[in-house]
Amino acid sequence: LVLAEELDADWSKVHVETAPDDEATYGNPKFFDHMVTVGSRAVPGYYEKVRLAGAQARKIILANAAETMKVPVGELSTEPGTVVHAKSGRKLSYGEIAKTAKVPDPLPQATAADLKKSSQFRLIGKDVDRVDTPLKVNGSAKYGIDTMLPNMLYASVLHAPVQGEKPDKIDDSAAKAVKGVTGVMSLPHGVAVIGHTLEATMKGNAALKVTWTQSSPARKHSNDTLAADYRKLAADWSHPGVDMLKQGEAGDAIGKAAKVLSADFVADHVAHCCMEPLNATALVEGDKVSIWTSNQSVIDMKLAGAAAAGTKPDNVKVARPFLGGGFGRRTDWDAVLEAVALAKTMPGTPVKVVWSREDDIQSDMWRPLAAQRVEVGLDDKGNIVGWRHRIVAASYLARAIPPLFEKIGGKDLVSAVGGEFRYSVPAHHVDYVRAQSGFEVGAWRGVGAGYTKFAVETMIDEIAEARGINPLELRISLLQQHPRSVAVLRAVAEMAKWSEKRPEGRALGLAYSDALETHTAAVVEASIDAQSGKISVHHVWAAVDPGVVVQPKNVVAQMEGAMIFGLGAALIEQINLKNGEAQESNFDSYHVLRMSEVPPIEVKVISTDNPPTGIGEAGVPVVAPAIANAVARLTGGKRLRQLPMLPDRVKTALRGA
Repeated sequence: LVLAEELDADWSKVHVETAPDDEATYGNPKFFDHMVTVGSRAVPGYYEKVRLAGAQARKIILANAAETMKVPVGELSTEPGTVVHAKSGRKLSYGEIAKTAKVPDPLPQATAADLKKSSQFRLIGKDVDRVDTPLKVNGSAKYGIDTMLPNMLYASVLHAPVQGEKPDKIDDSAAKAVKGVTGVMSLPHGVAVIGHTLEATMKGNAALKVTWTQSSPARKHSNDTLAADYRKLAADWSHPGVDMLKQGEAGDAIGKAAKVLSADFVADHVAHCCMEPLNATALVEGDKVSIWTSNQSVIDMKLAGAAAAGTKPDNVKVARPFLGGGFGRRTDWDAVLEAVALAKTMPGTPVKVVWSREDDIQSDMWRPLAAQRVEVGLDDKGNIVGWRHRIVAASYLARAIPPLFEKIGGKDLVSAVGGEFRYSVPAHHVDYVRAQSGFEVGAWRGVGAGYTKFAVETMIDEIAEARGINPLELRISLLQQHPRSVAVLRAVAEMAKWSEKRPEGRALGLAYSDALETHTAAVVEASIDAQSGKISVHHVWAAVDPGVVVQPKNVVAQMEGAMIFGLGAALIEQINLKNGEAQESNFDSYHVLRMSEVPPIEVKVISTDNPPTGIGEAGVPVVAPAIANAVARLTGGKRLRQLPMLPDRVKTALRGA
């Protein structure tokens, strides 16, 4: 749609096809600049590039029209799908021009000066129906799990119960006896059962008897021990960390402060729970590999497939079906490695690996378990003189992109983002300690900001309480240099009627986030059942400024989805570890929000004439702190500092323990 805007195409005649998987389309993986749909980068990453491509194509059309009409190109203009010569009243459709068009040599170049002004937009900023919605409604959309090929075999993989362990002894006699099972194969971190039907392979999987190695360091840990270890690291400023941000000497300023506020925070692991479990289909023919998988990065799937097959990336073709949920999980290549490894042993036979829901939760690359410590120094008037913030978590980048992790000096731009902010403070220090406990982690919607903003925004409220001022006014006073930040705060306060009294037993909580360079503010109305400790969220309001808004309805939908993710992670979602093993396995034990549990969500979208910023994850970081701040207002300042805010944790906080 962005390209069609600058091309001045007739949107009713636009047909969308999946791009080919070549380097010309997706970029060069060697320089970490290949196209991915992750980290809310799609629109901000490619908006200007795609507009320039559209403007360049329009110039080519105009040049050909000028030659056909025998008029100067400067006398021509375009309407949707049509070139117009106003002086003579003649028109040519793009289709007519295409019949005889030639590519000019040299190509005309487009610059920012050639782009439309926002007042000229016909498509950008308007609500245009999505091209994929009819396919998803009528069932014709094809996902990775829908892949069907002639003579295809299926595979179900029994994964190691603890990350980093391998099969030691395998008794596969019962599995091989299952009707429809054709074979069993050991993989680095599991055992695959192969057969003619998915049902047969899953039955065979259940019949396997495997003894696993006991060497993984992850086996030493449970949630409580892991959190305790991380807390110690977070509180020990003498332990070396990597500076994510350093402005002034925050430690010195805090040491001289009239008053110091400090707090420790913990966020548990959470799972992705994509509605379409991980799956991949692979076909190996000589040194050629074909892969069908729902994914967020074609180039990464190519690289994984090449590594598994022992061939060059140029020999790997990747089909990209729709994906039934990504949220960062489908930047990883677990299922691709498995499918290609199995297909390599059966040249010419396609193999389709499908993970069960239990696999998908227990063998997920979870969002990191993270511990944080925040210390804020105040002067005798309550003004902030220093702020320091330490984040302890496993590193996503060190696992997923080691060269990039090393290149940027160990700064994890996924696991440890969000401690930086726009609030005006004289000295600000954020550092990161990489925890290495045997657990590998993944990108999860909202990434690090999903827990770091929880720490930042609850501390802002605590400062407001210490100063005896309204938390809205404190934020506004600290953001005077950022009018867009102030605008979303004022907008959401008006939406929620911030200054009005709430019904008995309810309170409002506020939070702001600049994650993804997007200005987001949220207010929740919440209550607590003191006996059970359950928090109920009755209403959510949000205001968001992501710069230029390409599609307003899409922004609302993304915000609603992200805030539902935020609600789940704030209140109920949790992976419990016992000796390294995840105790949750399906939706009966891993609770995600049901539709009946989702409160009304109202979103105000503020489009501004600024470059577009990320929106897919912007709604996550503000939810948990807004809830915790509402709880503090209900309880006279009792603070919740661990995610999720489970009933037992709430009761403990209410007791002041």
